[in-house]
This record gives sequence, structure tokens and C-alpha cells, in this order.
Amino acid sequence: MSSYFRRQLADYVEYHRDPWNCAMHVFGIVFLFLAAVLPISTWSITALGIQTSAATIAVVPVLIYWFLLDFALGAAILAAAIVLLSAAAMIVSHATTAGMWLLTTLLIVIGIASQIIGHRVFERRQPALVDNPAHLLIGPIFVMAKLFIALGYRRDLAIVIQDRPQSSSSLSQQRQPEPHPHA
Repeated sequence: MSSYFRRQLADYVEYHRDPWNCAMHVFGIVFLFLAAVLPISTWSITALGIQTSAATIAVVPVLIYWFLLDFALGAAILAAAIVLLSAAAMIVSHATTAGMWLLTTLLIVIGIASQIIGHRVFERRQPALVDNPAHLLIGPIFVMAKLFIALGYRRDLAIVIQDRPQSSSSLSQQRQPEPHPHA
């Protein structure tokens, strides 16, 4: 694991301590990814003699970025992206244009709402990408890292994600000293 990825992940973790917030992010990230690729899945492109959608071409740079951060997590995200791109292709082939835009809108609303609820209700702090816009790209790899850890893989990631001590400011927000009874 590169030091850059370790720092990005450790910083992202500080905003995602609550398990309910993390669960809300799983849904939010999946819904927002699907909402992003759904409209551009309607555009067919021929590249190098292969017919594909603009959505497939659009996700290649970010997939390369995730592979560069961590090959195993990048490969897992690629598998998830293939499933979501296939779902988008199936949706656009069966839905009307109005239906596709309605679904895209619903996915955006639900995806953003789940992120906001996760941070406001469960985490009680602003989203990570407000302070660092690069966190927009760290979210999916963080979710995949959590899945790998839950399945018993990648102790190196578990050390960064689960065993990281909370910052002193977040500890002071959680625990206020109780007054001494003899004071």
C-alpha cells in the first residue's frame, strides 16, 4: 500500500467512524455511480473497432486511478463497475427516455440523501469531500476496503481503517469530563 493511499484512506476514515454512516455510504455510492452512468449509457461509441457506451469510456480513468491506489481493490471495483454498467445498459434498453431520466433523478436524490443522513444523523459532521474534494474518489475504494476486511482479507487495510485512534478533537466531542463530586 502506497503512503499516498494510506494517508488518503486514514483521512477518509476520520469522517466515517459510525457503522450506520458507512452502511448509508454503500447505498449512496452505488446509487450515485448508477445515476452517473445511466444517461451516458444511451450513447453508443465505437472505439478501436469495439462498440461500447460512453459510460464505459467515462469510467476508465477512475478505474485506472483505483487500480493504481490498490490493485486488488481496483479489480474488485472493476467487477462491481461491470455489474453496474451492465445494469445501466439493460435499463436504457428497456426504459423510455423519460423513464430513464426519472430513475436517474430518483437515484441521485436517494444517493445524496443517504450520504447526508449518514453524516448529519449518524456521524454528526460534514462530509469528507467538503474538506477534501479528492474524497469523492476515495469513497468507493473505502467501501470496497471495508468489504475486504469484513470477509477477513487485507489486515493491512484493517490496521488503517479499524485500528486508527480517533483524533483528540473527536474524543473531546464524545466525552466530556464529569464533574468531581467533591468540587
